[in-house]
Amino acid sequence: MSYTELQITSNFSFLRGASHPEELVLQAVEYGYDAIAITDRNSFAGIVRGHAAAKENGIRIIPACRLDLLDGPSLLAYPTDQPAYSRLSTLLTIGNLRAEKGECYLYRKDVYAHSKGMKFIVVPPATLNAQFDFDDDFKYALQEYYEAIGNHLYLGANRSYDGDDQKKIYRLSRLGEKMNIPMVATNDVYYHVPSRRELQDVLTCVREKCTIHNAGYLLHSNAERYLKPIDEMRRLFMRYPDAIRRSQEIAEMCQFSLDSLKYIYPEELTSEGRTPQEELTYLAWQGAKEHFGDEVPEKISTAIHYELAFIEEKNYASYFLTVHDIVRFARQQNILCQGRGSAANSTICFCLGITAVNPTKFDLLFERFISSARNEPPDIDVDFEHERREEVIQYIYEKYGRDRAAIVATVTQQRHKGSIRDVGKAMGLSVDIIERLSGAWHFTDEGLDEPRIVEQGLDPTDPHLRKVLELSEQMLGFPRQLGQHTGGFVITRGKLTDLCPIMNARMENRTSIEWNKDDIDVLGFLKIDVLALGMLTCIRKAFDLAKQHYGLNLTLANIPQDDPRVYEMISHADTLGVFQIESRAQMSMLPRLRPKNFYDLVIEVAIVRPGPIQGDMVHPYLKRRNGEEVVTYPSKELEEILNRTLGVPLFQEQAMKIAIVAAGFTPAEADELRRSMATFKAHGQVTKFQKKLVDGMVAKGYEEAFARRVFRQLEGFGSYGFPESHAASFALLVYISSWLKCFYPDVFAAALLNSMPMGFYQPAQIVIDARKHGVTVMPVDVNCSMWDNTLEEHSRALRLGFRQVNGLKDEDMQVLIAHRGTGYTSVTALREAGVSETALEKLADADAFRSMALDRRQALWEVTALHDRPVEMFAGQSVKEVQVSLPFMTDAEHVIQDYAATTLSLKAHPVSFVREKLKLLHVLTTQETSEVKDGTIVKVAGLVLVRQRPGTASGVCFITIEDETSFSNLVVFEALFEKYRKEILQSRLLMVEGKVQREGEVVHVIVQQCFNLTKLLRGLTIPENDEQPVIKDVFYKGRNFK
Repeated sequence: MSYTELQITSNFSFLRGASHPEELVLQAVEYGYDAIAITDRNSFAGIVRGHAAAKENGIRIIPACRLDLLDGPSLLAYPTDQPAYSRLSTLLTIGNLRAEKGECYLYRKDVYAHSKGMKFIVVPPATLNAQFDFDDDFKYALQEYYEAIGNHLYLGANRSYDGDDQKKIYRLSRLGEKMNIPMVATNDVYYHVPSRRELQDVLTCVREKCTIHNAGYLLHSNAERYLKPIDEMRRLFMRYPDAIRRSQEIAEMCQFSLDSLKYIYPEELTSEGRTPQEELTYLAWQGAKEHFGDEVPEKISTAIHYELAFIEEKNYASYFLTVHDIVRFARQQNILCQGRGSAANSTICFCLGITAVNPTKFDLLFERFISSARNEPPDIDVDFEHERREEVIQYIYEKYGRDRAAIVATVTQQRHKGSIRDVGKAMGLSVDIIERLSGAWHFTDEGLDEPRIVEQGLDPTDPHLRKVLELSEQMLGFPRQLGQHTGGFVITRGKLTDLCPIMNARMENRTSIEWNKDDIDVLGFLKIDVLALGMLTCIRKAFDLAKQHYGLNLTLANIPQDDPRVYEMISHADTLGVFQIESRAQMSMLPRLRPKNFYDLVIEVAIVRPGPIQGDMVHPYLKRRNGEEVVTYPSKELEEILNRTLGVPLFQEQAMKIAIVAAGFTPAEADELRRSMATFKAHGQVTKFQKKLVDGMVAKGYEEAFARRVFRQLEGFGSYGFPESHAASFALLVYISSWLKCFYPDVFAAALLNSMPMGFYQPAQIVIDARKHGVTVMPVDVNCSMWDNTLEEHSRALRLGFRQVNGLKDEDMQVLIAHRGTGYTSVTALREAGVSETALEKLADADAFRSMALDRRQALWEVTALHDRPVEMFAGQSVKEVQVSLPFMTDAEHVIQDYAATTLSLKAHPVSFVREKLKLLHVLTTQETSEVKDGTIVKVAGLVLVRQRPGTASGVCFITIEDETSFSNLVVFEALFEKYRKEILQSRLLMVEGKVQREGEVVHVIVQQCFNLTKLLRGLTIPENDEQPVIKDVFYKGRNFK
């Protein structure tokens, strides 16, 4: 007699289950189970992962869930067929949409209305009452369940080892006999092995917001909630063999599998009675003629015929029409958009206007987009302006209905800092110790080693601390909650709720499903990615400003191409704010690569990635490009693949072609190789292709050493390598943003500021950079500024907008602007216009009253004076203020207040006020540092802007600092980083001593010592002045990037 475990809580019952679905499946396989049921609470979130693991290991997952009702005992629900599954999915949706995200409100009547085709197990109370019986409320509810559900109802029994198991199971058995409700055995599983009991206790404490020391009866009394061997379950229920047998009977009645779900894409409406395929064909050729004229080039024509035939074979026409329609809507609303990713490999996407890159121009592989060799739907990513993407999202909801369209979920996982905080609180650590431990992680996902623990002043041998760290490691990767995908939509022809539950998202007017992109890939659902890109917002705002100020009608398509002045600017790494090439790594690469044309930008975007770096492709390419190494090809066939990248593979498409041409891979095998290189999730999977690739190349006459070198290069893509199509799509935006910066720096700077937050840099650096490019930047002013940053009418000048003032609201400033007329002459006039006192205080903090001849302190005094005079009392009256002599503010104090109010200052740079003190320490300016000879030992100091510690850099940390003259780029090697970790991570004003390293135009300081000089900035304020902001809250710590 076999047994099926029908009650398993995975970690997708958030903060309850202590094992992943995959772990539970693998344990079930080890114990010889034929099937198990994962019954997470009011959710299907984890069942696809369990289903995929079960298929791979030859057992079966029964789709099921636990229904926690607001007005009755919980029920375990098991659909027996597809219609029953759809009813259960609909039931969960009803409960989800009644509640806020993360909650599900269900009642007994809801279950009764959707119960057809389901088996139910009632979850009894955990304990008996004082009379060693179940309370009458439970019995009454049970009777009602039976009357509504009938013979499909069972009573669940489990052994909890809390002292009254025998009595409880006996009472359940008798109650079941009396009510004609059979009893079935379960183990109420919460983890796959007993050792996870401690983690499950911690999860309970996190959920209940208590510590392990005072949790009491909230915790299970032992470690028996693990998945037990079948023989052990039979032994535990030896007196009730029918309870064991019934578990198998229920499993046999529930034969529905997720593989049976029938996903059908909606058929798009077409014009003039055409089929979707006919409509797509018409639009594709119409687009081709718009791009190329009536004589469509043969290469384009051939590609269109080939792709249309393939799309017809796979029945994907409606999918392409949907994306085309979404893009059409966005353009009608003047929302910039552009397709990217593998979709740029498709000529059809280009002709439909979805992508902007002609794939035949770059010899891109259509098979990289979709292929008959893999049973996988196409995936078209389209970027929209990040501030207006919501309009596109709501259009999709409106067109398809919320019962047929929803956003894909993401699974928010526990990371190091979060797990340390959660476990630390549950284990009773003090807030101080928790903060010290979590603060020890900054860039890496590696565990805390002993030196880091000691550095925090803690004892690494303390058993309580070691247990906290051990449990924190176990919790890593656990799902914490469901979020929304950045823009992935699933739409269906029928009701989406028949396939999966829909839930409310935190954002207003958003709904999402419970499955993430990997889940829907497993089940073959099509996804449309409606993504947000800040640079598109910036470019659209720049186009608007250029039209208003210069009369230019700019579009993505009419920007002049290949202007040498743009490439000259890029080659000098003058790219602050420019899309994709503003990072430290990119700025260091640009003077070495010196792009001269568009394809060089494609390479630039792709080459500064972990894949090419780890595959040792960067230096060989640069040497060949600069004539330091002869360009050679081992064969003519490889020359055809690699000639555009000088014999060095830089793109995933090249890797696929090499595998096919030089190693005898089939297209399907090459695509599997590509998939193994494509994502972080598959990191390391590329290694399994080594023997086939090397042996295949040797068999075709290539030397083994060369074959192994090729494999090492391709293996680098296992971390992250760019598809050429994706790089080409991004390179277009690189060029456009560079062109705007080169010829209209005022427009570009204003658009950047109006699109914040985005990119690497703060508003202060954008303003400094704009001034270097000849732009006059004017301060925020109540009589001159608008909400956005604007351009002055008769000069190349940028006026800072009210959006730059911390804490101001757009609606308050619209009141100010609407009543401004010819200008305000007093603070009282602003208050009479309806501007709130809070807004006036923030404007005064920002020194925005200079047009009234009021400095910051005077303005604050006048705003404060309004508190005692209601608007009705002073309206129309002339009130004479008592003249007060206010203390003088130093320039340094003004600058600090500027940073506190607007994160920037136009008056001076903070470092300039401590320059004399820095000179006494023999500190050079950043500009002077950039001019000294290679190998010179220097001291340099500045505000920390950015810290980067890429995973491919062997622990090296790259830091950018800024002073009143320029920027300096610092390189800190791993050993030194560990030595000066505190100084590097905590300094606002950082001084270093190190050796200057010059490579052409690229200058770095290789750091040897670090010093935290933030205390010098503290001297800029008057100590007894309580109103002065604290230095650490004014100057940013710098942003950390991996």
